[in-house]
Amino acid sequence: MMNSKNKPDDDLFNYWHDDPSNWKLGLFYYNKLDKRIFPPKRIQGLGWTVNFANPRSYLFLLGLIVVFYLIGHFLF
Repeated sequence: MMNSKNKPDDDLFNYWHDDPSNWKLGLFYYNKLDKRIFPPKRIQGLGWTVNFANPRSYLFLLGLIVVFYLIGHFLF
């Protein structure tokens, strides 16, 4: 359910997380309604995954690739 500030509550986050239609190929989380960039992985307790429906997640991944490239370029 949504609270008064239009932020999903824990029950809705859990519903989204448990809904198989939000997991592409059973591995990739894709939910346009979920604004989080890093929701928990499908198997609880194993860390976080990326919400591939959130455009900001692609910016984060691109930034991460650039950082690794620059580190590799200047160190080696």
